[in-house]
Amino acid sequence: MEENYDVIIIGSGAGGGTMAHELASTGKKILIIDRGDFLKREKENWEPSSVFKDERYHTEEHWYDKDDRPFRPGMCYHVGGNTKVYGAALLRLREKDFEEVKHYGGISPAWPLSYSDMKPYYLRAEQLYSVHGQRGEDPFEPEESEPYSFPAISHEPFVLNIVDRLTQEGLHPFHLPLGLRLNEKDMEKSECIRCDTCDGFPCLVHAKSDSHTTCITPALAQPNVTIMTNARANRLITDESGRVITAVEVEHEGQLKKLSGKHVIVSCGAINSAVLFLRSSSEAHPSGFANSSGAVGRNYMCHQNSVMISVSKTPNPTIYPKTMGLNDFYYNADDSELPLGHVQLLGKVKKEMLEADAPSITPGLALNFIAEHCVGWWLTSEDLPMTENRVALNERGDIVLDYTTNNEEAHQRLLKKLEHILNCVEHTHFFPNHAYLAKRLPIAAVAHQVGTLRFGKDPKTSVLDINCKAHDLDNLYVVDASFFPSSGAVNPALTIIANSIRVADHLKKEVL
Repeated sequence: MEENYDVIIIGSGAGGGTMAHELASTGKKILIIDRGDFLKREKENWEPSSVFKDERYHTEEHWYDKDDRPFRPGMCYHVGGNTKVYGAALLRLREKDFEEVKHYGGISPAWPLSYSDMKPYYLRAEQLYSVHGQRGEDPFEPEESEPYSFPAISHEPFVLNIVDRLTQEGLHPFHLPLGLRLNEKDMEKSECIRCDTCDGFPCLVHAKSDSHTTCITPALAQPNVTIMTNARANRLITDESGRVITAVEVEHEGQLKKLSGKHVIVSCGAINSAVLFLRSSSEAHPSGFANSSGAVGRNYMCHQNSVMISVSKTPNPTIYPKTMGLNDFYYNADDSELPLGHVQLLGKVKKEMLEADAPSITPGLALNFIAEHCVGWWLTSEDLPMTENRVALNERGDIVLDYTTNNEEAHQRLLKKLEHILNCVEHTHFFPNHAYLAKRLPIAAVAHQVGTLRFGKDPKTSVLDINCKAHDLDNLYVVDASFFPSSGAVNPALTIIANSIRVADHLKKEVL
């Protein structure tokens, strides 16, 4: 059975969901395809054991590393994608991230557009996703004269003490920009209850600014927009010329269906979008879809990320600690001319999150004590694009992540800076937390995946053009993080959202 649409959007995460929201008002017949279902609202949404130990909301499929070892990726296949379980930290890339930057591990390439090109879309993205923040606290933030639409989320006393101590050390801690529907002045009217189960958890009360509640729900309120859930896009099919997609082959309810759309927008996540392109090989595209450049699946990046736990001499009663960021080492440091990266606080660390990393003989009372006295820190250094770091398919058709870390000296230097910070706030450096997938997050930690279908002006070195249309096709666009030429060192979600708004504007003005 073949059905016809004006636009088919494959994926409903930060990119696809935002695109559906932006195009809903056009009146065009739009179909959203998602391989998962709506994430069930249930008590387990807020149970640490279910979320972190059992990985209840992650896929059970297995991918393989370069040595053919299987691993279970941290992918959330539900409407809203990984935004259903993200921490909602929505930061802009720095202005220099759009330029060529020298790092310890090599060169981060320039983007084909500048920060000024993205600036108006960042503002619209912050407004759409209800981002709370305070301009001017971070002296290294990009230029923006417009204030945030929502006030910064307040620091609780324990975190405020950390902020004060860091400020005394000459550092510049700032309120972390967060996408939450929180009204601290009138909590009776607030959707967010400022709970201790937010970062990494689905939001039971739908107060997190995820793609599902922010974009998909209002889009589906329009009569021209529909969604097909539990539908996996297997491949894209073109006409004989290979220039025009004629159908999307979807596996749905045990049947293969062909869906036709005048325009197809892919937003499966950087890894699965590359896989869809590779699985769509044909006579016209023998090495994979839109792959005349040979770049499909290559330049995979996912940041150099670490989670560290510090233990305070006094109990930490904070309910929601994820309110502070630090960018003093983003461009350089007093002992480094090259960039190191970004630091932010994590959500509430609970005993169940610590259990996986503790020795098996560790008594529960000890873990309780640590959880009651600890603070979680997230550190990010830039991951550099390397052609050999790639997404591929093995002979069995399984997904392979062939990945080797880089720019490690920058990350080690950033870790040393954190040790100094912990001394400043009189916390004891304790141990890496496996609940967030280990000291240096391993290959399974794919929440920050970017770069596998990079955009650019030269079809010989890029897959997408500057408007994120495939160079080799006339009606195919990509709006997830695949398009990133470099990763920067902040969470990629806001840039994905802003770029999706930018591409939607292009489609509305020039294409639809």
